[in-house]
Amino acid sequence: MTDLFSPLHLGSLELPNRIWMAPLTRCRAEEGHVPGPLMAEHYGQRASAGLIVAEATMVMEGNSAFWHEPGIYSQAQIEGWRLTTEAVHRAGGRIVLQLWHGGRACHPLLNGGAQPVAPSPIAITGDEVHTPEGKQPYVVPRELGDDELPAIVAGFRQAARAAMAAGFDGVEVHGANGYLLDAFLRDGSNRRSGPYGGPLENRARLLLEVLEAVAQETPLMGLRLSPLNGFNAMADADPIGLITWLAQRLNDLPLAYLHLMRGDLMGQQHGDVLTPARQQFRGVLVANMGYTAAEANAAIAAGAVDAVAFGTGFLANPDLPERIRRQAPLQAPDPATFYSPGPAGYTDYPTLEPQP
Repeated sequence: MTDLFSPLHLGSLELPNRIWMAPLTRCRAEEGHVPGPLMAEHYGQRASAGLIVAEATMVMEGNSAFWHEPGIYSQAQIEGWRLTTEAVHRAGGRIVLQLWHGGRACHPLLNGGAQPVAPSPIAITGDEVHTPEGKQPYVVPRELGDDELPAIVAGFRQAARAAMAAGFDGVEVHGANGYLLDAFLRDGSNRRSGPYGGPLENRARLLLEVLEAVAQETPLMGLRLSPLNGFNAMADADPIGLITWLAQRLNDLPLAYLHLMRGDLMGQQHGDVLTPARQQFRGVLVANMGYTAAEANAAIAAGAVDAVAFGTGFLANPDLPERIRRQAPLQAPDPATFYSPGPAGYTDYPTLEPQP
């Protein structure tokens, strides 16, 4: 029977288990959005994951949404990320980099006064962003012109090339959680007309163009989607129709896996997005959001998904696969240290004692 500890073939990789580490923004990058030794230690500790998906990483300068998140657009960042890839590979692990444009979630105070960009001039509501001047409301973004979108596509392509130079095994395109590509995809945030607005085929155009470009630069490409997630004031009139159409369309691309957030962190939208994705997409399907080990094992055994990505479980349990294997208690993460600087709540969670 296939379970969490069954090997999984993913592109050119052979994964030893199906317990993936989900991308987790932790705001530990150094000056200039450069990953440093602390981040390398963090990811190296978690190398027993079947696959690590490293955190959302800026593909283009001037699009910061988290203040201290990493980038992949400078040589210093490439060299900084190489510390992480080498640490993970030394420990026997596999790691891909999540490529990301923050879109309307960015803020002028984080980007030299620059107004954020989006498909339509609609601000995120109901939340605030952390800035050097404290928490601030999101601002109304500037609507991107159609003639600006090729530069966005080129930015993602260059970032994929840089990720390969940094030693990653592949990349994951971030098309979820209300950031730029997702904001184009869903009709609650995309109110534009023309070739990138209106019907779903048009709203998906930018995402598909990015995927086609990124595929030219990497041997392994994944995609993360969140059709139901209301985080960052997101919504869509037909999330089930969206994932059904898009999952089928993705078969035309060299996509190694689809990483699907199954629910809504805000508890506003409901529905089953996994079943249509499984029915339509022919590649590896990975699910995320709130799984216990038992539920994940059952989903894999039933063939509903091929792997499950764990987020906060990996925060506090760097040896999560071994804890699951031994049925050992899981340590609880400390939310107070999720985005704070330094090693506390980042590299200081203990691992199990070796078995005799």
